[in-house]
Amino acid sequence: MCKAFIFDLDGVITDTAELHFQAWLRMANEEGYYFDRKINEQLRGVSRRTSLSIILAGTKLSEIQTTVLMARKNKYYLEQLESLSEKDILPGIRSLLLELNARGIKVAVASASKNARYVLYQLGLIPLFDAICDGWSVVRSKPEPDIFIHAAGQLRVNTCDCIVMEDAEAGIHAARAAGMQVVGIGPSARVGQADWHFNDTATFDLTTVLENAEPNMMPG
Repeated sequence: MCKAFIFDLDGVITDTAELHFQAWLRMANEEGYYFDRKINEQLRGVSRRTSLSIILAGTKLSEIQTTVLMARKNKYYLEQLESLSEKDILPGIRSLLLELNARGIKVAVASASKNARYVLYQLGLIPLFDAICDGWSVVRSKPEPDIFIHAAGQLRVNTCDCIVMEDAEAGIHAARAAGMQVVGIGPSARVGQADWHFNDTATFDLTTVLENAEPNMMPG
């Protein structure tokens, strides 16, 4: 029985991927590191520190240098977030959240982003969530299952009673490692390992998922 829905943020609730890309690109150009959209795809669903490590491509920096670059990228990203509003909610998501609330199914966000709460505030969605779990909530980020296990704990439900909506391969691995079933949003090449696959949020069908959810799925 599904007692909770746990959402990733970027690419599921809103698409801030382009904002992240522009912020990383600006930082990389300033520092002389090569960065393009192909490399950017590797950053989907992972932490800021891991993202920077991918961009550095083996270049070793001190902890101070690493912290400075992460902070600068985040500054550029936050500047762009100021223009984010309800119009940036992906199709079908607000109505889905309202339907889950009406059905008594708990909802949470589980995102690697340390700006998740601010993004949800800008979108006007905070009142629709029972829990917000972000990059500050756990030490190990996706593909480790920690943030999803933490979210289930915040909602006071068993992990086997949760369904996750994700758009990243790392997130799908994390959710399955937590013993949760997963809805994949995006191209099958990226999210094909999910239990259900939809090309985008607009085509998501809650009834289909709930009717076919396995009861008490246990970690494999």
